Amino acid sequence: MKFGFRIPSLKKRISARTSLKRQVVHRAGIKMPKGYGWVRDPKKYAYNKVYNKTFFDVFKLLKKLFK
Repeated sequence: MKFGFRIPSLKKRISARTSLKRQVVHRAGIKMPKGYGWVRDPKKYAYNKVYNKTFFDVFKLLKKLFK
């Protein structure tokens, strides 16, 4: 796994917000409570935990600088 800042992808950001699966889950109200990702997909939860500790987001960095 790499370290450092991640390269943002505008295409992936937009597709994640407008996907059909997201719309169905959001409108049906079958979302998991916050913090329950380990119940839904433990492997993905572990990966994301490590990823979020080793990478940082450029946009969050800019937000902190100009806040």
